[in-house]
Amino acid sequence: MSYLVLARKSRPQIFAEVVGQRPIVQTLQNSIRRDRVAHAILFSGVRGVGKTTLARIMAKALNCQAERDHRPCGSCSSCLEIAAGNSLDLHEIDGASNRGIQEIRELKEKIRFLPTAARHKIIIIDEVHMLTTEAFNALLKTLEEPPAHVYFMFATTEIHKIPITILSRCQQYELKRIPAAELQAHFLRLVEAEGYGIEAAALSLIVREAAGSIRDGLSLLDQMFSFGEKKITLADVVEILGLVGRESLLRLTRALLGGNRAEVFLVLHEIFAYGIDNRRFLEDLMDNFRCLLLCRIDGCAELIDRPEEERQELAQLAAGCSAETIHLQLSQLMAMAGEVKNSPQPRLTMETSFLAILEAGQVVPVASLLGQLERLLTATPKRAPSTMAPASVVLTADQGRGPGYLPSAPPPEEQPLPPPASSRPPPQPSTPPPTTAEPPPARPAEPTGQAAAQPETPAIASHTRDIRRDWPAFIAYVKGIKEWMAQGLQLANTPKEHPPGELLLVYADAASCALLRQKENHQVLTEFVLDFFQKPLRVRFSVPDTLPGPDADGNDSPQQKRQQLASDPLVVMTTEIFNGQVGDIRIGPGNR
Repeated sequence: MSYLVLARKSRPQIFAEVVGQRPIVQTLQNSIRRDRVAHAILFSGVRGVGKTTLARIMAKALNCQAERDHRPCGSCSSCLEIAAGNSLDLHEIDGASNRGIQEIRELKEKIRFLPTAARHKIIIIDEVHMLTTEAFNALLKTLEEPPAHVYFMFATTEIHKIPITILSRCQQYELKRIPAAELQAHFLRLVEAEGYGIEAAALSLIVREAAGSIRDGLSLLDQMFSFGEKKITLADVVEILGLVGRESLLRLTRALLGGNRAEVFLVLHEIFAYGIDNRRFLEDLMDNFRCLLLCRIDGCAELIDRPEEERQELAQLAAGCSAETIHLQLSQLMAMAGEVKNSPQPRLTMETSFLAILEAGQVVPVASLLGQLERLLTATPKRAPSTMAPASVVLTADQGRGPGYLPSAPPPEEQPLPPPASSRPPPQPSTPPPTTAEPPPARPAEPTGQAAAQPETPAIASHTRDIRRDWPAFIAYVKGIKEWMAQGLQLANTPKEHPPGELLLVYADAASCALLRQKENHQVLTEFVLDFFQKPLRVRFSVPDTLPGPDADGNDSPQQKRQQLASDPLVVMTTEIFNGQVGDIRIGPGNR
């Protein structure tokens, strides 16, 4: 043969030459030294990690004529015959071409006879998962109790397709992908042995494309040896393999994280000019963001399978962004990959998706926002009761609860109550407009003859404020402070002062005012009445006793529960906001 590809030329011949599978190699060597080799061994893993190579090395070791500690030696007649493919006692077949039951029958006939020249007969079946179910069944008995002079070596990339009855009869070895650092060192030795030179960035790109497979990487090196000169550059690798350069990917990543629209579109134009495969380009970009995310998670930087200089560069880039921002953009990239796959205009889909990613901006964690809000609320000075703005929004613990939660009055430090009547300032008569939600204005200054000094609303004596006439204005006043309380007051019939000094609120049922009658809420409502009407009034509730009472266990009847839910101020407010109405009310499977 005039030329031998690098993948065959550099195939390991002894255990010491195997790259990246140290635990498995050590186990196999010890089994040879201690004479504990299993009669059936199964090697599994992705392509190009050394499954068939290890099977051949084990075949050499079993028939090697050297001492146990030095097997295989690679120099005895048996090792040389196996290396040259001339051994009569080594049968290597592929499962794809010999997958039927007839081939397995012929194989069983061959292994009945003793080996010709070596100590053992070795059967290597590559891609064993391709055998048919009948072929596997025909192999079961022989595999469980083979002749003493026979050893089976299986190799597969899809171990899940092998029947469990076969797996249970084999000693299994799962080969892992080769780490990037070991691949880079191995490829560099081969490049120098071939008399070539290569840039570090070019070698890193080849290692990335190999994806943990030695054979894939060696095939790429063969291409570069044929294309380039004695010095292989990054531009050569990008051009011959049709890949996106590492610098282009990093530029695009920086632009997306930094919100640089112009840079994003310029880099995207360069990438499309190369004629790059869209799927592969997006895979590389998403892998970049995955590495950035791992850099931001404590203890996960070691999971990045990249050369050291790339890991340091990615760590510096990730330091300027939050993990939440990187995660959001990675999620959007994953969604974009699915859209581009089925899009009639992939480039336009990418451009619009990149714009959406840029517009997402920096993501701030919810915990940080809540912490800032808490600091703002803590730093805000508390206002005196007399200057409390009724239109202000007060955040209480009632917000954000479940749908069945009933709000209650806030603690004293959150909602200060007005001072007692004895310490109040003298009455400030005014009549607010019926449609406004503002509190009664303060007493205007004495007129000085200047028109500008006159108040906007003329002062009205406090005794002219009537409960029946000004009740809508009072509800608007309460709504500006506690909207849910105003909703409860609207359910009352027309109130009246009966007897004098007592505000009587008549409700159709007890459920409509149950929340207002709570001690804390009742006290707050009394203060609101006193502030608005500027005279001492005691609030009293009047409800009919027409609904059935609680049962023997003290629980409300189904009718009471439905009425309470229908009259709940939060329910009423919700129906008003959405212009809806209450339909069916279900309180449990037993009361429908």
